[in-house]
Formats: sequence, structure tokens, C-alpha cells
Amino acid sequence: QVQLVESGGGLVQAGGSLRLSCAASGTIFSGNTMAWYRQAPGKQRELVAAITSGSSTNYADFVKGRFTISRDNAKNTVYLQMNSLKPEDTGVYYCNLEWLNIRFWGKGTLVTVSS
Repeated sequence: QVQLVESGGGLVQAGGSLRLSCAASGTIFSGNTMAWYRQAPGKQRELVAAITSGSSTNYADFVKGRFTISRDNAKNTVYLQMNSLKPEDTGVYYCNLEWLNIRFWGKGTLVTVSS
């Protein structure tokens, strides 16, 4: 079993920055992909960014150039640096780890961007 714990959410003004962290623990196999998803009020959960164990990255178009995903494999931690935040970035951000089509989720951290 894998446990994921997110941190770093909070309230920030538009144009500001936040850095989210997600620490994974438990039985973690190499070759996994870690990702950040978000869910805005009344909307479906959507992919924000993903990173493989080899550090290949993938971003949703709406965050390209503003957000950066990174990971520290030695610490089993993934980060999301969020810059130039917009009110529409508001939502609960969830950490995800996927390995051989098995998915684990964190409980989420709330990000609120005020205008």
C-alpha cells in the first residue's frame, strides 16, 4: 500500500506563487509516474501535470509556462511550483501515484487564489 500526503496549499493573491509537496510512503516500486490533479468546485478532477521516474514531464495546456513539476526519487516526493496564479486555479489539488495501472491518491490540499 502507498500513502500520499500533500502539503503547501493555502490562500494567495492572483499573480502570486505557491509550492505544493507530496510525500509518498509505503511500498513504492520504481518506474512509477507521479502527478498532480485538481478539482474546482462543481467541476471534474483534471490532470495538471505528471512526471515519470525518469523525469519526463507532461503539462495541461492551462498551466504551461506557469507551473513546474519536479520530483526527488530519493525522498519519494513530488513538487508542484505554481507561479502567476489565477483565480481559476482555485481548487483542491490531489497527488497521484500510478504504477502498472494501479493508482493511489492523496487526500488533497486546498489552493485558493483571490482576485
